[in-house]
Amino acid sequence: MTIPVTRRPVAALALAVLAGFALQPAAAAEPYPAKPVKLIVPFAPGGSTDIVARLVADRMQQALGQPVVVDNRAGAGGTIGAEAVARATPDGYTIGMGTVSTLAVNPVLLKAARLDPLKDFAPITALASIPSVFSTHPSLKVGNFKEFVGLVRSKPDQFTSGSPGTGSIGHLIIEAMNNDLQLQLRHIPYRGMSMVINGALAGETQVLSDQYPSSAPFIKSGKLVPFAVAADKRLAALPNVPTLQELGYPELNQLAITWFGLVAPARTPAAVVARLQAAAAEALKDPVLQAKLRDMGAQPIGNSPEQFGAMIGASLERVRHVVQTRKIEVE
Repeated sequence: MTIPVTRRPVAALALAVLAGFALQPAAAAEPYPAKPVKLIVPFAPGGSTDIVARLVADRMQQALGQPVVVDNRAGAGGTIGAEAVARATPDGYTIGMGTVSTLAVNPVLLKAARLDPLKDFAPITALASIPSVFSTHPSLKVGNFKEFVGLVRSKPDQFTSGSPGTGSIGHLIIEAMNNDLQLQLRHIPYRGMSMVINGALAGETQVLSDQYPSSAPFIKSGKLVPFAVAADKRLAALPNVPTLQELGYPELNQLAITWFGLVAPARTPAAVVARLQAAAAEALKDPVLQAKLRDMGAQPIGNSPEQFGAMIGASLERVRHVVQTRKIEVE
């Protein structure tokens, strides 16, 4: 007896086999991350950016289940490291530390910079911020903001303020002070922030804008006299010193706050960015990490990619405004 064979079961079987092959790549795809993540820091080891990066990387690898390896790529004011991140494969295995210098100042001021922070990077999260303090040499004999402004306005072009170099964020802050506070401070460029601080302590310059942690010992000893801070709220260590926000200068206040954040190359998958953001946010909840950030005067943030992107955009606008208003050029 012959059993009839129809084509329908054979066709169905063939489709099932083909479907199985089609599904294999998705089923075989490894979950992210499947190998170590490289974190590029665009500055040399030992600075505040590097310290924050290493603190966060150590905790992030616990959340990711893979090592987060810090790779210092210093040079050209952070441009070399920033470009290395932007040009990396957008797969989540190369990310970078971004700062107001690399994501706002350099793209606006440096002619050699070839990056658009809003197009070449995928923001992940802002990690932390560090307040700044504005102080004077005791020889000025001013005790508060009003006295400082009154004295400097009364003697235009007689007082000086130093920065780590022309085109640095410190230089922009001085120019923003001149513009917003209607002053005529003369800018003195130095080679590095340590020389700026030494110049202020020696009285070579009379006005200093600096991250609070590095100025704190000299404020406590009376070698520097604070008159304002750039922070979201008054500092517990300086309860009688107002923020520039309070004093009516919100743009200058935000420009002078140092921040650090994580970025990935543009076109990094949204799911990968979300995974990295969640790992960073989890790391920032660690009490030991929080204590270490507080020791260096930093406050944890851990916001969303959208919020960090807005921070970058706002910083870019502030920098452009200062550069255009003060007609700043860097060769």
